[in-house]
Amino acid sequence: MEVSMSVEEVMNQISELKQRGGEQLRKKQIKKSHPELMKNALYHFPNWEAAIETTEARKTGS
Repeated sequence: MEVSMSVEEVMNQISELKQRGGEQLRKKQIKKSHPELMKNALYHFPNWEAAIETTEARKTGS
């Protein structure tokens, strides 16, 4: 599988979507609205939830 985003870029994009507030971070919604983000997130992380949790942990410094 060819990826177009680094793990850092994936986490940055998840953070941006979360900050917008209007974007739902549900897997089904992201798969439709941001397919490249989903593809790259699943390459770098075991699942979508892990990508979100890792991004949130990085932002809070945990």
